[in-house]
Amino acid sequence: MELGTLVFEHPDFILVNKPAGVSVHKDNAPEGFIGALTQARSEPLWLVHRLDKLTSGLLLLARNQVAAAELSQAFAQRRVDKLYLAVSSHKPKRKQGMISGDMEQARRGNWKLSRTQSNPARTEFVSRNLAPGYTLLVCHPLTGKTHQIRVALKSEAAPILGDNRYAGQGDTDTDRGYLHAWQLGFNYQGETFCFRADPTEGDWFIYAVEQGALDASKGGLQFPEHWKLPWLSSTQGQYHGVENE
Repeated sequence: MELGTLVFEHPDFILVNKPAGVSVHKDNAPEGFIGALTQARSEPLWLVHRLDKLTSGLLLLARNQVAAAELSQAFAQRRVDKLYLAVSSHKPKRKQGMISGDMEQARRGNWKLSRTQSNPARTEFVSRNLAPGYTLLVCHPLTGKTHQIRVALKSEAAPILGDNRYAGQGDTDTDRGYLHAWQLGFNYQGETFCFRADPTEGDWFIYAVEQGALDASKGGLQFPEHWKLPWLSSTQGQYHGVENE
């Protein structure tokens, strides 16, 4: 099993760049990503959040139970900021905005977004043209619901390219599901940690990187003023605060 790359190592946690197409748990496979990584590192690891099978990118794992409890609580209390990259072969209804609505179960384990706001999933997004017929999107989830970003983008008429659950048949014949956990920021024991891992899999993601589409300094993505996140820069790789390590 492909175990991706180690992005950062701390005495209490590690950050890995998970490959696309790999389940964090076993599901119906002989072995899951966490089990394989635990065995490869010869140490116990605790999952404090999860990424869908199709999603690549930053995955935070605790190295002891105390850290697992603290980091899990940070996710539960929405004290962790996340940015995701996506590609769609459709143009969203709006160039940017907030997608908000209650998540309701649909058929075959899918979810759908309703107009009610009792306990809504909330996702901010911005987009730009990537190539004729293709759109690059950055999503900033403010809540942590199952399939939240995938359902949100479908509701904007821009389902994720390669998403076998929520995209149309013509959008699934591609080399991967185009959702990537791009940036992650949180506080831990008085220190601020901010990380960025650009995607390395998928022709359209690689094209976006090569064209400078991820970097505002190169004419790429522009973020709304109210996205006051410390890691929104053109810096490549993982970093703390604003500075490179």
